[in-house]
Amino acid sequence: MNVKSRVRIGAAVGTVALGLGALAAPAAYADPSSATDYRQLAGVGSDTTQDVMNALGNAITNSNGKVIASWNATGTTSTITTKASGSCTINRPDGSGAGITALNTALDGSTGCVDFARSSRGPNNTTTTDLTFIPYAKDAVSWVKQDGSALPDNLTTAQLQAIYTCSLTTLNGVALTPILPQSASGTRAFFLSSIGVTTPGSCVTTNSSIQENDGSVIDSAGDIFPYSVAQYTAQETSVVDDRRGEAVLGSVDGQGPRNEDDLSLNLSFPYLRNVYNVVPTAKLSDTLIADTFVGTGSKVCANTSIITDYGFGTLGSDCGSTTLKGES
Repeated sequence: MNVKSRVRIGAAVGTVALGLGALAAPAAYADPSSATDYRQLAGVGSDTTQDVMNALGNAITNSNGKVIASWNATGTTSTITTKASGSCTINRPDGSGAGITALNTALDGSTGCVDFARSSRGPNNTTTTDLTFIPYAKDAVSWVKQDGSALPDNLTTAQLQAIYTCSLTTLNGVALTPILPQSASGTRAFFLSSIGVTTPGSCVTTNSSIQENDGSVIDSAGDIFPYSVAQYTAQETSVVDDRRGEAVLGSVDGQGPRNEDDLSLNLSFPYLRNVYNVVPTAKLSDTLIADTFVGTGSKVCANTSIITDYGFGTLGSDCGSTTLKGES
């Protein structure tokens, strides 16, 4: 396949249950079912965290029923209707950046169509305090290559920086093809920040059709692509659709992204990150927002088994913190 015209294939390549013992995998969830089940808090954004938030949305209830309606980053429809009001039909936000933009639009226009954004990155701008980034789980971002490729299993941060700025173009006799997901991806933003790259080089393949955490984009020996470790694990253990294709995880600076015995996150891995639910700062005192997201006793933070089932690590006393503020 010509990488310059590469598009997301997107099909699952099968289910392989590995690691994590013999327990049955939790059910996978997508958009709220039915589509008119609007619930009380509508969320959009990150591909990385859509599955865990969908599962939390099906578990968290109050006297009015299920609380969270989490809409996937991609789906069978290009638009979604997040509230019963007809004015809340919006383009489906794909990625952390797009979700935050949709939340900002709702905040600026007082539409109320979006109550929170899923984000796998922190704020780009911390000089304002309009939005609060509430952490609830730990993830990591590593890189993947094609299974059987002659590329090394470990790359240093310096090598990754050189690859994505196009100053390193071959390794072990293999011509490199660095790939990035679409521009609103939080995983893309975090990975580039981690390797110290502001502007990717001209050799890097990226377009709006390349979805994060979709290993089907890896189809030749020189391909390199960033990947959420939690998503990789959830796909490997069949908790969610397996989109890994031929992609296998690499190590960074001599550290593997997971502990081999149980596939849990390696907390010594250099590219660890928190993942967030982002809410308007002005709504932190809202009872529903607070009960759902804020503090270790919140309903999201209390569901640690769901968080770990989907490949993430828990945050302990940092879960539900409201100290990180900013705006995209």
